Order: sequence, then C-alpha cells, then structure tokens
Amino acid sequence: MELVDQMLRGENVALSRVISLVENESSRVPEVMKLIHPHVGRAYCVGITGPPGAGKSTLVDKLTAVIRKEGLKVGIIAVDPSSPFTGGAVLGDRIRMQQHYLDDGVFIRSMATRGSFGGLPQTAGSVVKVLDAAGKDIILIETVGVGQNEVDIMEKADSVLVTLSPESGDAIQTMKAGLFEIADIFVVNKADHPGAENFVRDIQAMLHLREPGWWNIPVALTQAVNDVGMEDLYQQIRLHHKALEETGKLVERRQSQRKKEFINMIEQSLTTRLLTSVEQNGQLSAYLNRVEKGEVDPYSAADEILSSGKLLANWLGT
Repeated sequence: MELVDQMLRGENVALSRVISLVENESSRVPEVMKLIHPHVGRAYCVGITGPPGAGKSTLVDKLTAVIRKEGLKVGIIAVDPSSPFTGGAVLGDRIRMQQHYLDDGVFIRSMATRGSFGGLPQTAGSVVKVLDAAGKDIILIETVGVGQNEVDIMEKADSVLVTLSPESGDAIQTMKAGLFEIADIFVVNKADHPGAENFVRDIQAMLHLREPGWWNIPVALTQAVNDVGMEDLYQQIRLHHKALEETGKLVERRQSQRKKEFINMIEQSLTTRLLTSVEQNGQLSAYLNRVEKGEVDPYSAADEILSSGKLLANWLGT
C-alpha cells in the first residue's frame, strides 16, 4: 500500500491519513496492520493518566520539551471527550502544546473516547503501533481523565504515570482500587499549592503498605506550568524503563498486552457476528423474543444456544 510506504518514509501527511483509517475502522485496517507489523516494537510508550484538572496536558507539553532535548522523536496521543454531535474530540489538538507545532520531531494527534469508559478509545492501541512504525522513539498517551476506572492505559503503555494534584481532595479516595493499582510513577503536579506536602506524605504512606516488589514506586513533584521538576520526572521514567529491561518485565508486559489485544479482537468480531446472526437467524431471533417477553431468563437462553452445536455453527457461519 503506497500510503503506508509514504508513512514509513517519514511523511507526516501520510501518517495522519493512516491514523484516520484506523480511527474510522476502515476495511483497510487489517492490511495496514499487517504491513507495519515488521516495523513495530521499537518505541517506548508512556501513559499519563489521572483525574481531570491535574494538569496532564501541561505535563505532556513540558515533558515533550525535555525529551526533544535528547533529539528523540515524540508521538503524542491526546484523548479528549467525544463531541455529542460529531463524535470527534471536543478539545482537539489545535489548542494543545502549541510550542511543538513547528517541530518536525513531534507528531500530535487528538482522539475522541467514542463511548469508551476506560480512558482510551478502542483504536488507541492500533494508533500506538502506527506511530511506532512511523519511527517515533517515545509515544506519550494522555488519557481523557475519567477517574478511578481509567485503567485501559495498562494495556497500551510500558510506563504509567498517575498524575494528581493537592486540589484533588482526600488521597485515600483518590487512590482507591484503580489508579493506585496501575501506577508505575506517581506525579504530584501543582506541588506549590497548599497541602502538597501532606498529600505526598499520604501517598507515600499508602505505598509503604504495599508488598515489596521489583520496583519501588516513586512520587515525583512537579509544577508543570512553571516547568519545574520535569527533568527529574523524565529521569524516573528512564529508571523505570531500565528496571523493566533488566528484570525482563518489559518483555512480559508487552506479551501480556499482545495477548489481551488478540482476545479483544476475537471478542469484538464474535460480538459483531452474534448481533448480525440475531437479526438474520430465525432461531436466534426467536430466543431473543422469548427473553424480551420474559418467557425465559437470559442465562437459560444463552446456555441452550451455546449447548446446541447446530445453533452455534449457524451463528459462526460454519
């Protein structure tokens, strides 16, 4: 495919068009992913997540500047809420990270959540692969900021930064199962605000309650808007990268991510087939009608369908 060849040669217009194909779930996506597969696996992916208002966008902006000082190419995926009218990103990359627009070494793409509740759209993983194949050294993913259930980033990133601020309230509430479980590095942004020291101590106290592991989760203090603490934060990311490689955890993490991606792809395909079969297959439609009328409970109906080899074969189209 000529478009993919152009992207691999470093043409950003082609890169944008390939990402659009992926976002729109074009029928050409399987071909695209097959062509770029030999070129993926070189980029390091960093996820930046956390509650709204913690300063994630500013953090990504300043962190990008630090990375660019080393001459590394950066790809940025900035996830925004979906527009209720167009389905596209509400904020968009036009108002983000303006200092990097004229830098050929930085590629910024805004994506809409499109109904996802885990902080990332379903196509984000494929977009990461496209940026990787396009030659980006580090890929930064800023999630939408939905709160404690924002855990999809674990399946996409090598290092996960959970960004918080003293204004986010009670540390115990903020650290409930979810964000606390996925953090590789905690970032307390707006560290010059009142209550920052106590907030940091609360987080550190909670970290001490965890079982000792292969990586001691650090708490980095930043004032992103003032460009304070960004060099130290980048060093923590590099240390985590090094620890992942030395312990073999990077290989394990990426293997787990590929396994989950494979299973998710199968689930999506089977779900699509099921919905189509329910509409077209008389027996399956009859089961659905009985469930809707309350004549049979959903569990029993599903068990009968799955236990019937003939029905299952019809559903799968075999």
